[in-house]
Amino acid sequence: MELEQTAKLCTIYVGHAVETLAAFIIGLAVVKVMCHYTLTLFSKKGSFSKEAIRVQFGSSVAVSLEMLLGADVLATAVAPGWDAIGKLAAIAVIRTALNYFLGKELNHMPATPENYQ
Repeated sequence: MELEQTAKLCTIYVGHAVETLAAFIIGLAVVKVMCHYTLTLFSKKGSFSKEAIRVQFGSSVAVSLEMLLGADVLATAVAPGWDAIGKLAAIAVIRTALNYFLGKELNHMPATPENYQ
């Protein structure tokens, strides 16, 4: 019985750590976007294209969405009631759809490697 409690506690902590990491990634991406966009606004040539900035930010959001989905799966593994499973299914569909359309948009953006300095 104690092993089961330890496993549940570890799963909860890992899920919270993954959620925190995903939030940190998004926060770091926002700061990076703000810095690059500010540099682009005030420089004559523009060291970053707006499309490259969007691709970088979109990639960070996509990674964070996948991490958050993983954290939700861990949370549901601990409390697998039908209500929790239904919520996970709804969240999974929404996040997967967001990630799918974000990926499609990122694939169609004309960003060149020199814009990723």
